[in-house]
Amino acid sequence: MTNPIDITKLVRKNVRELTPYQSARRIGGKGDIWLNANEYPISPHYELKQQNFNRYPEPQPQQVLERYANYAGVKPEQLIVSRGADEAIELLMRAFCEPQHDSIIFCPPTYGMYLVSAQTLGINYKAIPQTVDWQLDLPTIEQNLNHVKLIYICSPNNPTGNLLNPNDIKKLLTMAANRALVVVDEAYIEFSHENSIVSWLADFPHLVILRTLSKAFALAGLRCGFTIANPPIITALQKIIAPYPLATPVADIAAQALTNENLIAMQLHVVNLNKQKQKLIEQLETLNMVEKIYPSDSNYILVKFKNGQYIFKTLWEKGIILRDQHKQHGLANCIRISIGTTAECDALVHALMTIHNKDE
Repeated sequence: MTNPIDITKLVRKNVRELTPYQSARRIGGKGDIWLNANEYPISPHYELKQQNFNRYPEPQPQQVLERYANYAGVKPEQLIVSRGADEAIELLMRAFCEPQHDSIIFCPPTYGMYLVSAQTLGINYKAIPQTVDWQLDLPTIEQNLNHVKLIYICSPNNPTGNLLNPNDIKKLLTMAANRALVVVDEAYIEFSHENSIVSWLADFPHLVILRTLSKAFALAGLRCGFTIANPPIITALQKIIAPYPLATPVADIAAQALTNENLIAMQLHVVNLNKQKQKLIEQLETLNMVEKIYPSDSNYILVKFKNGQYIFKTLWEKGIILRDQHKQHGLANCIRISIGTTAECDALVHALMTIHNKDE
């Protein structure tokens, strides 16, 4: 071909300039211990029951909706199920934001997909950093509500692990009334289930809650998430979601995961993981290289080291893959560590002790 075509010229300008979300799998790494993606460390076992693969799946699988509604304490008409909560983040922007005109607000340090989805869709955004104690900066948010349609907050927050002050969330809902939806990402709420604000839906018609089966349910590979909101919001999302967002095997396993028996098993896993988290914290507290371990209501901890990037790189080379957070707002020398099995956590502590002894 004498005149090769530059396909990149056809790509939308904002996509050409986009830095994609650096997921754990995209970043890569080689090793035996993976504590970087907030996954549950052990896979549950399910066998497919549905075999009608020649037919399209239900647009919104009724059994999944009914069982999750029963679990979450809402009505099925207050739910829409999607390919993980990530799809829901983007669906809300597509439904409620006019590109190049409307904005979203998010509050770093927090989950990166709020920003990436806005950039992908050409939605304006306002990053309003959290306070020094990782809570909402309500006065600054209130000053920046013009043209804002969606406010994304995460509680427990990723990557810091802390819960947001519920009184602050109520104040945010009050100031955003008739102006914007407040989207509360509860991906990790099973690890502190009593702090969910699902019961607030009756009082705040503009409240949206995101959930997932990826964390406590140990089904990250399934890609199944839920948006919980009042019916007018769900109706808007139904207009733009893909015709068949959940494949038949996904809906099959999701429905099994939501039976009473498997819900009890999930809750037991949460209890055990929280115990493992406390044990790991106590082990890390004995190491001089650790500057601070932040309180966590999730399945990971955020640790500030005296030389975080050196620790991260050294462990990476040893095949222990963690999540470096030093580029996040206010998180210099911080590493996020997912809670693994006892053997994985012990191996991490041993490797850190080896680094400490070598450097002395």
